[in-house]
Order: sequence, then structure tokens, then C-alpha cells
Amino acid sequence: MADQPKLPNRQTPFSQAFRDFIPQGWAPYSDVLPEPLPATRFTEARRLALSEQFAGDRLVIPAGELKVRSNDTDFRYRPHSAFAHLTGLGTDREPGAVLILEPTDDGHDATLYFRPRSPRTDPEFYADARYGEMWVGQRDSLAEMEALTGLACAPVSRLSDALAKNAGSTRVLVVADADEQVTDLVSSQRATLGLAAEASADELLAVALSELRLTKDAFEAEQMRVACDVTADGFEAVVRALPEAIRRGRGERWVEGVFGLHARHAGNAVGYDTIAASGDHANTLHWITNDGDLAPGDLLLLDAGVELDSLYTADITRTLPVTGRFTPAQRKVYEAVLAAQEAGIAAARPGARFADVHAAATRVIAERLADWGVLPVTAEQSLDPETGGHHRRWMVHGTSHHLGIDVHDCAQARQQNYREGILAPGMVITVEPGLYFKSTDLLVPEELRGIGVRIEDDVLITDGGCENLSARLPRTPDEVENWMAGLLGHN
Repeated sequence: MADQPKLPNRQTPFSQAFRDFIPQGWAPYSDVLPEPLPATRFTEARRLALSEQFAGDRLVIPAGELKVRSNDTDFRYRPHSAFAHLTGLGTDREPGAVLILEPTDDGHDATLYFRPRSPRTDPEFYADARYGEMWVGQRDSLAEMEALTGLACAPVSRLSDALAKNAGSTRVLVVADADEQVTDLVSSQRATLGLAAEASADELLAVALSELRLTKDAFEAEQMRVACDVTADGFEAVVRALPEAIRRGRGERWVEGVFGLHARHAGNAVGYDTIAASGDHANTLHWITNDGDLAPGDLLLLDAGVELDSLYTADITRTLPVTGRFTPAQRKVYEAVLAAQEAGIAAARPGARFADVHAAATRVIAERLADWGVLPVTAEQSLDPETGGHHRRWMVHGTSHHLGIDVHDCAQARQQNYREGILAPGMVITVEPGLYFKSTDLLVPEELRGIGVRIEDDVLITDGGCENLSARLPRTPDEVENWMAGLLGHN
């Protein structure tokens, strides 16, 4: 698809002698095909489930293009989640690729259009900084990509011909800031066939692709277990590094770096920007500046997750005493949040409403705030959706979201299937209540000001309840202190 614009002052001329010389003397490419990607045992069923919803329609699912970060450098590439889910392609794959499900009499035929490696005689091999083998490494051949994905594959140069075929309705997943040529080709095809713009049809495809991920298959569930496990390793690495983070100054940045190093080594990267919030910074819900010091006596709210090479990510939060021991006021807030989380986890069972988890957790929050004399009304009055909500001053966010190949997975799902939906085995959600008492909040006791606590775990809904995928990390204050003491060598 679209290449970066060439910069005249960076173009290097190549002599004919060089062009003749460069393809000589290379070992032949291996003729041993790669093993299928682990997800391919499940991707055919995912495509079939999508196919059944759109009989007779051509479905176009782009991976997304490389995106310029600055001048002639690109952001590290990550394919669109729907594309990855349907193909099994994860880390760094496959910029500019497009999956097309072409309608047939009994379903759809799937073809992956991508940019295979060019011959060594082609200038792309040595002169293309975005796709050339000399620059970015050896790309897959058509046969290799077919072996990896189990899909029929074709060069992306043939994409326009494929889209020009008369297939009736075409639905395209519109990827923001990418794939303009794909959407332009679809628009041109629609115009040629006299079809009106089908924005609503495209939106329905986006919704279907999102809802397809509401219930995870066995491969996805296991990937989530692995993601949570290696994330726990990262949290342990952070705790061991806390003395150095204190000593260095700007300790939040040190914590972010330690976890990021672990995430990059164990998986693809972090699943989202790490929140490493010390002291009052913990009361800024999405604190990602991470430029503050870590001070003895403060809490560190660490919200972080490792994204695997398959792109499935954990999303875990622990609030840790920087030097390993909670103060009485910190413990008081922490125990309230823990009780709320326990109530939320207990409500996370098949047949329950998604909203029941939030309701259970926030009831505990409201009751604790009322017991402490912080609420200006009773807990019941605060929980009244029509006239209350006072407790939301100190916990403004929801308790749960779906989790998977996106940290906020299934975000385009319809409200009746998400917020108003029913929990079912295979769903993965977070349970993450919190209490946030800003240092400037004069309505809370002075001893609580500046304390922010969130506890977040990732749970898989099972036939009989739920499995806490991140249970390896301790949650009670005593367990947290003992765990930290062991890692810090305080035993």
C-alpha cells in the first residue's frame, strides 16, 4: 500500500554495476515451510462465525498501515486487533495486509493479501527502507504465509482487482489513520456498481468483529493466563527495584522502565501505557506522565500489563507501600477497596449481568464512605441512580471492562451485549474498584488526603463462577507486606 514519501536529499543513486552485483552470492531461501501459528487451530472457527452473520457480503478487514512517528521514522507496528484475531498474526505483522472474505454459495472464501518478499534482483530488496530485506529483514513468501496462517494468500498488488469484482454488498472495517487506499478502493468499487455509501453496513461489521471477541476460545483463555503470569513477574521485578527507584529520583519513571523492560523481553510490549503513580499522583486515574519521585511512606499505584506476541494483554493493578509497610490510614483505605473487590469478584459468575459486578463493588464503597462520615447522605441514598451518586466523587470509574487482545476489548459491542449483557463462560473481565482521596479534597479526613488505592484482577468467567487469572499476586495487606519483604530481603 502507500509508501513513505521519498526525501530528495536522502535518495542514494545506485550504479548499474551495483545493481548487477547486489543479487549475487546469497544462500538460497529455505524450502522448509514454517509451522502454523498456534492460533490457527481456532481462527477458522472465528471466521466461520463472522461469515454466518454476513451471508452474501464481501468482508474487508485491513491490518492497518505503518504510521509515521516523526519525519521518516515509523511507530512500532501493531496490526488491528480484528485482523489479528481472524488471522492469528501478532507482533509486527503484517503492515498493509488485508483479509478478504469473499462470498460463495455456502459461505465465504478467505484470502490474505499481503506484501511478500521481493526477489533480490528487485530494488525493493536493497533500496526500500520500509519493506526491503536489507532494511527490515526477510519477509515471508506466499507459501510461507499460507503455511503460517492456513489461509490462501495473494500479493497485495492484486487487491484492487479483487475489490473490482462484482460481489454485491461490500463491508469494510475502517481503521483510523490507516488504509486510506483500501477504503478508497471500496468506495470506487461501490461507485462503479452504483451502490450508495454504506457507512452503516461498515459499522455493523465493526460491531460484529468486536462482539466476536466477547467470549474467548480455549487458545485465548490460555493466552490470558500466560499474560497474567508474566505480568506478575514484572511486578516482582518492580518491587525488587524500589530501593533503586527511591535512590535515583524520578522513581515513577524508573518503575515504568523496569516494567517496560520486562514486558518487552517477555512479550511484545506493554499492553497500554504503564501507570506508575506515587503519592497523590495515584488520584489521577490515568497518570502516565510518571515523572514523580518515590518517597518512603508513600503508596505506589502500579497499573500495568504485558502484551504477549499474540497481542493478548493482562491488566493488573496493585497498590504497594513504597518501603513495604502500610500506615494505619493507608491500610484503612486499602481494606475498604479490597472488600469492594471481593464483592465484585463474587458477583462475577455466569448468568449474572455485567453491571452486577460494578453494583456489588460500589455498594461496599458507598457503605464504607458512609461509615467514615464522608458521604453527605446515607449509602442507600448515594446508590440511588436517579438522585444519588455522591460516592462517585471518590470512585468515578467503572469496576469492570472486557479484556483480551485489546486492553479495553470489544469496545464496539452493542450496549445490550456489553454494559447490559449477561456474563457467560469464556468472558474475561477486570474487577478494579478504587478509592481516590485527592490531597486538595477538604471533604475527607486530613489523614486520608493524598491516598489513592486501586486493586485490579483479571477474571475468566467459568461454568461455576470465575477464575482469578492474576491471583498469583497477593491482595490482602498482610500478604502484600510479606511478599514485598521477601522480595526486598527484609525477612
